[in-house]
Amino acid sequence: MNRRVIQWAMAVALAVLVGAVVLPPAGARQKIVIRVGHVGFPDSLYELTAQEFSKRVARELGDRVEVRVFHSSQLGTDEDMIRGVRIGALEMFLPSTIMSSVDDGFGVFEMPYIIVNRAHMKRVAENAGIRKALLDPQPVKGLRLLAFWENGFRHVTNNVRPIAKPEDLRGIKLRIPRGVWRQRMFEAYGANPTPMAFAEVFSALQTGVMDGQENPLAQIWSAKLHEVQKYLSMTGHVYTPAYPTAGERWWQTLPPDVRIVLRRIAEEMGDFSRAQGERLDSSLVQDMVRANPNLKVNEVDKKGFIAASAAIYDQFAKEVPNGAELIRLIQSLRP
Repeated sequence: MNRRVIQWAMAVALAVLVGAVVLPPAGARQKIVIRVGHVGFPDSLYELTAQEFSKRVARELGDRVEVRVFHSSQLGTDEDMIRGVRIGALEMFLPSTIMSSVDDGFGVFEMPYIIVNRAHMKRVAENAGIRKALLDPQPVKGLRLLAFWENGFRHVTNNVRPIAKPEDLRGIKLRIPRGVWRQRMFEAYGANPTPMAFAEVFSALQTGVMDGQENPLAQIWSAKLHEVQKYLSMTGHVYTPAYPTAGERWWQTLPPDVRIVLRRIAEEMGDFSRAQGERLDSSLVQDMVRANPNLKVNEVDKKGFIAASAAIYDQFAKEVPNGAELIRLIQSLRP
């Protein structure tokens, strides 16, 4: 049997075991248990936001609904969890970059420097045109995306050299998440990007299988990647949202009033997520250097990176239906 199938079967078995609910007394209403999976580690922004979501749901829905959060890929990789929510084996998960592999439109967030700051992202998240283009089509694909949360502004770490300009990436073996536009971007800069599950990144860096990786500071910190890297380059090359996502099949089984509350809380969590991301960004570089005094931090020539990214925008506009319109709409919302 395929190794990935075995891993997914084990993850589902664990989820069923952990998610088992003791039957209530006759006549009592059975609690709705929502398992939320993600690939982030315990100190990640993913975990912080998902746990806050769980607390807010408990406050509003009391003993009717319980949200149980599973971090560190306990329920499988992003690919595993997409399959799980589609078939009803898992209720919710928190994807990010992988959504560009599900729907080409999400690749717009892979365009380098298209999101300029969190105030801009808030406008994008609340824009009716963006929601109609990206969130509304997903139920037919078995997914119900509830809102825009934060993964964050991404930066490059590696063990070869400081990255100050695009040419510095030439030849560097760089782990990336699965997504065609991230791969094209780093190939355009001259790197050798390789998709890899997040749970495998620390070992790949430690053993030299990969020279470097790129992630938001909160993900780098929580996965302790700074401990096995020499250079942190503040590229800020892409801002990646995260998307609280339910399986459509399961979503339709919920009472309508529960669906309304879950969606409202998920939307409210966008501001919380972005505020926590900003808070973490303000302190984590210093924390990383204290934890690893050998880590060298440098700023980059962002104008040079933007200039080197022009071809990616052109390709997206030509290859993705409504790609040019999505780019223009997001850029029009800049503060």
